[in-house]
Amino acid sequence: MSVLAGFAAISPLQLLLVAGVALFASVVGGLAGYGTGALMPLVLVPLIGAEPVVPIIAISAIFTNLSRTAAYFRYADRRRALIVILAAAFTTALGAYGYTLLTNAGAALVIGSMLILSVPLRRLLRRHDVRIGDGGLAAGSLGYGVVVGGTSGSGVILLSLLMAAGLEGAGVIATDAIISVVTSLIKISVFGLAGVVTAQVLAFALLIGAIALPGTFLAKAFVERMPVHVHTAILDVAVIAGGLVMISAAVRQLL
Repeated sequence: MSVLAGFAAISPLQLLLVAGVALFASVVGGLAGYGTGALMPLVLVPLIGAEPVVPIIAISAIFTNLSRTAAYFRYADRRRALIVILAAAFTTALGAYGYTLLTNAGAALVIGSMLILSVPLRRLLRRHDVRIGDGGLAAGSLGYGVVVGGTSGSGVILLSLLMAAGLEGAGVIATDAIISVVTSLIKISVFGLAGVVTAQVLAFALLIGAIALPGTFLAKAFVERMPVHVHTAILDVAVIAGGLVMISAAVRQLL
């Protein structure tokens, strides 16, 4: 498998477009704790289809979340990170395996639906100010594992769980980053065994991951200056619109 061959199949315009969205997504992710998994499908699906998207984001997430871990590590709650990892490990592998069985249209339906549902879910949990203990965090992580294993843009669920467990601010971003590194490694292992990690997948993942590194530290520099509600509102609109486009395309393929 040659990564160079994967890059050769990408046009300069596609490279520029993906790099631009990856930089924007990494800045948003560094500010809000999520963004890459929600925004990257909007540009990747029209270019290469839905099937490779989750493997691409799983690999690139290693780079993205390692940079977030480095930037925010002192704020991380390692005990709660361990609770989530232990609870979600098996169900993450299960969700990733289920994803490998989907067709291109099926993958688009799953990703699109998850993106659309993530917006009202985040708002609902915030409005009701849900609070959970360690047991509730572990139980919620079981379900989160299935979703994160088989979809993109599910980071909002983990953030909601961590906030409900009492974390806030940079502590949420740091703890989320540690957990996401581990779940991404689990997903990559399953995808590798299933043979869905192609040269094209690696090429896009490396491009997104490399662009994400400076974006995360740029976000940290502005984290106390930029109003979070502004980019959150923009992200919500983009996520819902992108999800609708993906579902519409999938339905057309099925008809």
